Amino acid sequence: MNQVSYVKRNCTDQQKIESFLLQERTGVLGMVSGTYPYTVPVNYVWHNGSIYFHGMGSGKKEEILSQNPLVCFTIYKEHGTATDPVPCHADTAYMSVMIFGKAEKVTDLEEATVALQKVLDKFMPKYYPHPLTSTLIEKYRSGMDGNPVSVYRITPQEMTAKENSVEADQLVPRA
Repeated sequence: MNQVSYVKRNCTDQQKIESFLLQERTGVLGMVSGTYPYTVPVNYVWHNGSIYFHGMGSGKKEEILSQNPLVCFTIYKEHGTATDPVPCHADTAYMSVMIFGKAEKVTDLEEATVALQKVLDKFMPKYYPHPLTSTLIEKYRSGMDGNPVSVYRITPQEMTAKENSVEADQLVPRA
């Protein structure tokens, strides 16, 4: 299992981690692609202990995941710069979670529909008057290339969380 090397920053509070994963909106999907790693920010939802994200059913992300589904998914939030009387000790206040696992394409239509509804509920709450249906998801095609939408699930095989929390009055005021 991956361990946080700077143990002082290790976060083991499962309730805090769960709340963070539910609240944040974007994570960075890290994939293995030939010579270079490939990372891309994606909107996500945390549901039933897994990360869900979607794509247009084609493109680089889809191609890489079909060849190697092992991923690292990082969610982070910077709170600001923490002050210190010693300039070299100034630091960043943050929370981050890294999830290691396999990105699996969701083939169950009901699961994909639930995941996409969770995306809508998170990013556009109460915008649409009716919930998504499996029929709509099954028939939906991307306007860019005509492919069906892809939904992926990452169930954590390993997870680490780090934080450096400070009181608001210890942060450098933002301009």
